[in-house]
Amino acid sequence: MKSLTQPAVYTAPFNLIAAANFFTVSSLGCFYFFPIFIINHGGSKADIGIIMGASVLSSVLCRSWISEMVDRFGRKRCYGAGCIVNGVLALSYLLFHGVLSGFYVPLLLVRLLHGVGLAICFTAGFTFVADIVPEQRLNEGIGMYGVTALVGMGIGPVIGELVVREAGFDLFFLTAATMSFLGFCLQLPLRDSFDHHLSGSETSFFTVLGRKKMLLVTVLALLFGLGMAAFSNFVSPFAREKHITFISLYYVAYSSAAVFTRFFGGRLADRVGEGRIIPYAFLITGAGFLVLMALGGDYILMLSGLMSGCGHGLLFPSMNAFALRNEPKGIRGKINGIFTGGIDAGVFSGSIILGYVGEWGGSKPSFSWWAFPSSRDL
Repeated sequence: MKSLTQPAVYTAPFNLIAAANFFTVSSLGCFYFFPIFIINHGGSKADIGIIMGASVLSSVLCRSWISEMVDRFGRKRCYGAGCIVNGVLALSYLLFHGVLSGFYVPLLLVRLLHGVGLAICFTAGFTFVADIVPEQRLNEGIGMYGVTALVGMGIGPVIGELVVREAGFDLFFLTAATMSFLGFCLQLPLRDSFDHHLSGSETSFFTVLGRKKMLLVTVLALLFGLGMAAFSNFVSPFAREKHITFISLYYVAYSSAAVFTRFFGGRLADRVGEGRIIPYAFLITGAGFLVLMALGGDYILMLSGLMSGCGHGLLFPSMNAFALRNEPKGIRGKINGIFTGGIDAGVFSGSIILGYVGEWGGSKPSFSWWAFPSSRDL
């Protein structure tokens, strides 16, 4: 049969980097509850936007040299360095006690550095996967690698919420650090997919960014990032305002739907083309945020998570594969830097804008603000 002759995706290197990615993203997922830490120490919604956005700002500003680094020094080496940075910084949060105003500036500095570590891991990890999966199954490979991230996005907040409830934020930060170090250990046996002599490796980041295709990728990534800002920074405070008992229900539903979608969405996009999938995926995601505006109980929270998760499950691999399709390996680090950097730029700007929107007009406009522009612009 045809499926028996297709080149393999799920090799030992793929499985190892995917497992490492699971722990890296689980550590990040824990920090979806970091806004509660900010509130507990006297912070406002605007403070949430600024502090959570700080890590994203640094990841955007440093993305050009991170991308150059991934194409110059190798994917594996950079991924390992990012895991170490994330683990050490997760431990550094243990130093912050008292009123937020008393440690505001040091906390911002740590958040800035944390963003650098995350940017390194995401850029290096997706570039490694793009190198090792077959071109004709690129969407499937990226999508299934992303499944470990989606599972981590679901499990991380659950673990984070349980740890905070039972033991407080000190153990929360220790747990997040342990996950990052596990990611580092799992990638150690890998052999790098990097080759110093790859064609295009000396092409600059900004030369690649200036191409018409990459400008379109940047716009799509920015829109996606705006949705991620609402998802990661404002769902938990909004649900808390509505007295939802188990806030992690949203993240579990979101991740579960996105994971389920990946099992058929990647192969579908490889067959029909990413360009036919992306517009519908944006509409589904935006509809999920509109449903969240009617939040009044657990069922609406779950329905919103399911809808937005389906959209995410289709969007991310389709946009990433579209960016990488038919491009030389020597510039894939830069392409992934542009793509993931565009998402981070959307998350950063969304964190700031939606923080102030929530402060002035309440939480509902924070979600409707994204849904309407995203659907209309497509």
